[in-house]
Order: sequence, then C-alpha cells, then structure tokens
Amino acid sequence: MNTNRKTARILEDVQIILSALWAAIMFLFQQGDVQRLYSGDFIPGGEDITGGLMSMEILWLISAITMTIPVVMVFLSLTLKYKVNRRANIILAIFFFVYSLNGLRMYPSAYDKFLLIVSLVFNALTVWYAWKWSKQEGQPQGGNL
Repeated sequence: MNTNRKTARILEDVQIILSALWAAIMFLFQQGDVQRLYSGDFIPGGEDITGGLMSMEILWLISAITMTIPVVMVFLSLTLKYKVNRRANIILAIFFFVYSLNGLRMYPSAYDKFLLIVSLVFNALTVWYAWKWSKQEGQPQGGNL
C-alpha cells in the first residue's frame, strides 16, 4: 500500500472514531434529558436553579449552546484539518469531562449517574485518541489527501 494512502486511511480512521465518540456523547446527554422529563425528575418551568443570578432564558440559551457543541463536533471531527481538529477534540472533550464530573454531584438519580459515567469514559477516549493521533498520521508527506 502506498504510504500516502496508508496515512490517509489512518487519518480517516481517527476522524471517524472521534466523530463516533461525539455522536455517542450527544446521544447520552439527550437520553439523560429525555429520561429526566419522563421520570418527573425535571419539571419544565420549575424552580430557578441559578438563585436569581441570571434569567432562565439565558440559562436555556447556555444549555442549548452546550448541547449543540457535541452535534457540531460530529461534523467538525470529519472536516477540520489535523492540527485544529486534534486541539478542538482535546480541549472540548476535557471541557465536557469536567462538565460531566460536575453533573455527577448535581443529579441524584442512578440513571443520570450511569449516563454521566459512560460519557466520562467517552470523553476520556476522545482525549486519548486525539492525543495519540500523531502529526505523521495526520499529514502525509508529498501531497494532499
């Protein structure tokens, strides 16, 4: 197999794995949201969890932005150039790792804790794959992909 083709295949493999991990993270977060609604653990329009620090509209906007990031990363993991792709995956997976750790103390239900632990594993795998992804694999010598 030609070196450029082999390198391109490795690049595609890592990008597909990263994209799949972001899809899994996205579905886990959405599953938690749906289960919270159906179980009655969350009541739409319920109490202000910010203690009056910000409006509920701003809180919902922050929530929408936060939950859109994994959706966007599914696409960007497949399309960004190596250096930006690798950095974005590492930084955002670390952010969501901390986000999920915080969720472990905030959500009391067993199903939430289970989903958050699985998301922690997927975020750790995202960091590991992106970190392990070497420049040689991401940039074939002698041409473009």
